[in-house]
Amino acid sequence: MEKPNLNYINELSGDNLEFKTRIIEIVKKELPLEISVYDEFMKNKNFSNAAQSVHKIKHKISILGLEKSYYIAEEYENNLNKETTLLQFEFESLLKSMQEFVNNL
Repeated sequence: MEKPNLNYINELSGDNLEFKTRIIEIVKKELPLEISVYDEFMKNKNFSNAAQSVHKIKHKISILGLEKSYYIAEEYENNLNKETTLLQFEFESLLKSMQEFVNNL
């Protein structure tokens, strides 16, 4: 599995350290909340709302440079909309990897 990175953030922010710091702060604040919302929907088997949560999380996946994982999330979102949890393990492994990375920033 690919690893989260700051390549996209670095590219986006260029030499603007203040902008880079702000993006990282937003990701650090929003990602745990978005994961928590997703977890709650999955716990209650509310697949439609879980799919919406996955859709929101896909933006963080892109920001953290996870190009291949984005497609897993996209397919998982489609699966949830069909009320199947195929790719759940892969997606949740990705979430764990992202959360660990963000916690260490």
